[in-house]
Amino acid sequence: MHNVLKTLPIHTQIIISIGIIILSGFTMTRVTKRFHLPIVTGYILAGILIGPDVLHLIPREISSNFSFLSDVALSFIAFDVGRFLKRDIIKSSGPAVIFLTLAEALTAGIFVFVPSYFIFHLDFRFALLLGAIATATAPASTMMTIREYEAKGPFIDTLLQVVALDDVVCLLVFSTVIASIKSGEGSLGVILPILYNILVIAIGYIMGHLLSFVLSPSRSEDNRLIITIAFLLLLTGLCQIVDVSPLLSCMVFGSAYRNRGRSSRLFQQVNTFTPPIMALFFIVSGMNLSLRTLLSMKTIGIAYVLLRIIGKCVGSYFGAKAWKFHDNTAKYMGLALAPQAGVALGLAFMGQRLLGGDLGDVFLNIILASSVIYEIIGPAMAKYAILHGATSKRR
Repeated sequence: MHNVLKTLPIHTQIIISIGIIILSGFTMTRVTKRFHLPIVTGYILAGILIGPDVLHLIPREISSNFSFLSDVALSFIAFDVGRFLKRDIIKSSGPAVIFLTLAEALTAGIFVFVPSYFIFHLDFRFALLLGAIATATAPASTMMTIREYEAKGPFIDTLLQVVALDDVVCLLVFSTVIASIKSGEGSLGVILPILYNILVIAIGYIMGHLLSFVLSPSRSEDNRLIITIAFLLLLTGLCQIVDVSPLLSCMVFGSAYRNRGRSSRLFQQVNTFTPPIMALFFIVSGMNLSLRTLLSMKTIGIAYVLLRIIGKCVGSYFGAKAWKFHDNTAKYMGLALAPQAGVALGLAFMGQRLLGGDLGDVFLNIILASSVIYEIIGPAMAKYAILHGATSKRR
């Protein structure tokens, strides 16, 4: 198939490739749905199937042109995360949930970083980035399980707040790690990444308030969506110009808009636009998964999966105990946070670009492979935790 595509004009190749990619993802999700697996798993498996290591349906030079999708997908994810950074929500949560989130997220990062660097002797930058990504959780799987079983109670309320804050912590940690790595690139490298991050965060904050002003109640829903996506893409493009992550700026963009007293309707509307983008992103991620590289890194890949889960459980346990949550929260919160995809995959592509070469490819493959594993075992672990912990009550 890829030989036939190569005979066509480049724009025709791209159009047909996008059609094949999306259709293959949809078809695979019909299969994975029968096994009660998440949609993300189906997309990644579809990418592996049509990728260069299996059917090779899409020419590599075409799939490489989709690298920009990681930044676009991340910008939409970060914008959505921003809606949870609402002042009244943070005030109502109090320091307890924030402390619990920091405990489980940072412990997972430390549990991954320390063995990666001191036992497996991985590159310091590699180990730092791996630890930073370990802090993230995929909220979709956990939330779908909660809805499926109509679970309620104090444990569920706490879990939802932790899940919402978890990716915020990850974005902050990962952006800090990137800035620290780039600070070693010379005298200007110490200052410029920090200044650029401050600049784009400020621009994101201003654009959030500007969006609130522009989106007057008289605007139609179509125009509200058009303007919001235009702002989001412009902000992402500005971040690319100065070579910084769009995560924090897009998150602040969403938060600034939400804190202007606007409803969450806009976020829901944007989320209805993003499924094809997310599908392309996850499928292309699967296409970039090198089976050869995957087979050559069994130990570190398995270690990452296990150490992250252990770190989440240990951090949740001691964090809950320190703030006197109920025993059920201490026991089961870590398992409920096991799923990982979404943000982690987007960050993996940024890490690959930063590390470069074979090291970057190995880094990307570890996160891609672990995401498939997490999306298979994660929902089952979340289900167990939710069904056993839903009866917990805060002391």
